[in-house]
Amino acid sequence: MSLPVVTGPGGYRRSDPLDEPGAVAYVLDGWPRLSETFIASEVYRLEQAGVAVRLFVIYRDADQGPHHAVVDRIGAAPVYLPPTTSMSSTPVVAWLLANLGGFLPALRRVARRRPQGFAHAAAQALAQAVRARPGPLSLPCKAYLKEWLQAVAVADGVLADSSITHLHGHFAHGSTVALFASTITGRPFSFTGHAKDIYAESPNPAGLLRRKLLAARFAVTCTEANRAYLQELAPEATVHRVYHGLNADIAALLSAAPAPPPANCRRRLLAVGRLVPKKGFDVLVEALAQLRDRGIDFEATIVGEGREHGPIVRARIDAHQLSGRVRLAGAMTQAALFDSYRAATVFCLPCRVLDDGDRDGIPNVLVEAMACRTPVVTTAVSGIPELVRDGENGLLVPPDDSRALASAIERVMTDPALAERLGRAGEATVLEHFDGTHQAEQLRALFHNGSDK
Repeated sequence: MSLPVVTGPGGYRRSDPLDEPGAVAYVLDGWPRLSETFIASEVYRLEQAGVAVRLFVIYRDADQGPHHAVVDRIGAAPVYLPPTTSMSSTPVVAWLLANLGGFLPALRRVARRRPQGFAHAAAQALAQAVRARPGPLSLPCKAYLKEWLQAVAVADGVLADSSITHLHGHFAHGSTVALFASTITGRPFSFTGHAKDIYAESPNPAGLLRRKLLAARFAVTCTEANRAYLQELAPEATVHRVYHGLNADIAALLSAAPAPPPANCRRRLLAVGRLVPKKGFDVLVEALAQLRDRGIDFEATIVGEGREHGPIVRARIDAHQLSGRVRLAGAMTQAALFDSYRAATVFCLPCRVLDDGDRDGIPNVLVEAMACRTPVVTTAVSGIPELVRDGENGLLVPPDDSRALASAIERVMTDPALAERLGRAGEATVLEHFDGTHQAEQLRALFHNGSDK
């Protein structure tokens, strides 16, 4: 199928919307990933809504490890791009000698089938490599050579599948490959922006995020706060807010066991998230130490992993002599996590905004906890107030305020009536505004109708 192509603002080619629906090629950094359940749920629900999805995966994780149950219900089989080595400490010529072989067949086929798009995408990559240099006398940023080659591999797969009419990238930084592949193939592209990938400069240096917004048929983001930020960055772009729906595994477990188990006398706190600074688990440990000093009896479980920040959290637990009360549980399956949500007295996630702009949007684990009728305590940053209304369906405290956090947790732990009211209101909020099937219908309409508002 030949697609009409026009030049959009910023000089990148912007494809016109298609007249008929086709398959959507998702371009992903990795698949499947335990920390990206929301992507797997999205793909699954799109398939259930009748969208044909193809998966192009840039990196195959060395250790695939366990995955969530929803992955096994997805029909699309991932296509992994040729593996590559790191470029950071390797000269370009040496890197090419080690890695080019895996891309040569795709390079030959794509250059023959789409010579104009092939050259145009190469020029895009070179221009961005020059713009992203740390200084005027520095060499071009070589990472864009790798991303251009990866885009050629994606384009090769897209051109071989005539049913694919649209490309979509998850995370704004990873969508560079989707952008270049769109230029090569003439298929339109879109992307979903989330958190650090839109707020920090490093993932999209030298104005690349704005250029992506202007080149994309549309962009999607998961909070109204994000949408307003992106729209201000590129007023001419089309940006849609589509909340992440409750993930499919938790939704299925709730459907099978909708009634919460009987309350128990043990005060249990649950926190879930990657052990990274923006989650605020260090502040949580400080708050838990204060609760212990106030004579509050509790046990706490922090579910998640993190190579760099994890030891810091563990060291703080040890420093406060909380190892008998606070457990770092590592990763969990959705079934085990579901049981933990329902057994918890309170769920806590004290998010913060980092100096480089990194932040969460609306953490999916907050939606999961609320769906399980677990009262939540969190912070009023980024898009969280779009989900949690203080005193109505949860409690909000200022970020980095361990004393306020401890007091809010104590309120929920010592007031069963408050906990019950917040839990029921949280469940109602998720049912009304964070239904995953509705999210999939919104995305299906966008993929088929494009930038129509």
